[in-house]
Amino acid sequence: MSNHVEGPVIPGAEPFYYPAGESACLLIHGIAGTPQVFRLMGDSLFQEGITVSAVRLRGHATRLEDLDLCRYQDWITSAEEELIKLDQHYSKVFVAGLSMGGVISLRLARLYPEIVKGVVTICSPYRLDSLKFKLVPLAKRFIKRTLPGPPSINDPDAFEISYRQHSIPAVHELIKLTDLVREDLPHIRQPVLIFRALKDSVVNYNDGQSYFDALSTEDKEIIVLKNSHHVATLDYDKEIIFKKTAAFIKQHSI
Repeated sequence: MSNHVEGPVIPGAEPFYYPAGESACLLIHGIAGTPQVFRLMGDSLFQEGITVSAVRLRGHATRLEDLDLCRYQDWITSAEEELIKLDQHYSKVFVAGLSMGGVISLRLARLYPEIVKGVVTICSPYRLDSLKFKLVPLAKRFIKRTLPGPPSINDPDAFEISYRQHSIPAVHELIKLTDLVREDLPHIRQPVLIFRALKDSVVNYNDGQSYFDALSTEDKEIIVLKNSHHVATLDYDKEIIFKKTAAFIKQHSI
């Protein structure tokens, strides 16, 4: 995708950066999503004196055609570049991600153990091996789009800016990314905080436990969100995520 020119960023979906204290948190959105899913969380962490930077992954928040052309390496690179920028200015850097963003966060922890001090994953997929995902490599030769799915937020007053459809080629890249990161988990030593949502119909509820079991770090915790769907940072339990994440960052910044 190196020579491809992306379309303009959707208004409201721009990346953002709020400088505050010496501890910083990189926020990484999920597939077909945008930094907007972290606006409220970013505000909350900033109020706690934590610097936040929400990155826009390549192919996202512009046009669905841009996402079709991405490889999972493009998304990792987008997050890597922002992580390295934060490391140049902040003494403690943490990474938090929603869905695919959590998978990328764990990849960064493996690649940059000297930079990443801790990881927060929110409703992240561990293994995509159901029948519909097994058909993706074949289906992408004939189909580029899926039909829009039902909303992934229980709160009717919440709204997510995202592509209305999924890119089948991009979903195939996500499958490859999760396969890669599962191999990273035994090598990750940093503290990890895992959120899983009881009412999530996008990612298997048991995936949170699978991450917990596969991680080598002894400093790990799972928190259950009882009233949230997949996009939990905008849902009923969002304040739990914000408060627990701030406490996690402060605890490990000492």
